[in-house]
Amino acid sequence: MTAGAGAPLRKVLVIFAHAAPQRSRVNRRLAQAARSVPGVELVDLYETYPDFYIDVAAEQDNLADAAALVFLHPIQWYGMPSLLKEWVDTVLVPGWAYGAGAEALRGKHFWLVASTGSPAEAYAPDAAHGHHFDAFLPPYRQIAALCGMEWIAPHILHGAHQSSEETLGAHVDAFAARLSALTAA
Repeated sequence: MTAGAGAPLRKVLVIFAHAAPQRSRVNRRLAQAARSVPGVELVDLYETYPDFYIDVAAEQDNLADAAALVFLHPIQWYGMPSLLKEWVDTVLVPGWAYGAGAEALRGKHFWLVASTGSPAEAYAPDAAHGHHFDAFLPPYRQIAALCGMEWIAPHILHGAHQSSEETLGAHVDAFAARLSALTAA
């Protein structure tokens, strides 16, 4: 597939948002894995926009050329990091991402790849977070739905700080394999 003016279509665009990746066991390795998969472009939001001033035109051009959008980040206070929220607010605007005549994202895939500090069992009605983890996914599902994107089941690592090296390695390998599959789709 090609984008405008004969440019090759970037298959997968990974938007990485972690304010301190040097302190991350999980997200840093996932970002490194994404960079190693042919056909994947990773945008590190905190590295690219330390002042939070997002180049909307450049980000929209980047996204328009992608067949899939991946959000890669830790879950912080039940949602996305602040710079990713700013990216969503400024890049995914009416008339371009959704609404009358907006076709830029329609039919693309949307995949959430995230980690939590708490173990999976902490996400239950009678546990620390009071809800199953799926209760915290509606904003992401709605971004995909509103923009006409196809939702891919999230890839989540719970208890990231306590995960064994074996568990972490398997999680990263599964992520890289799925990215490779998305580039071939």
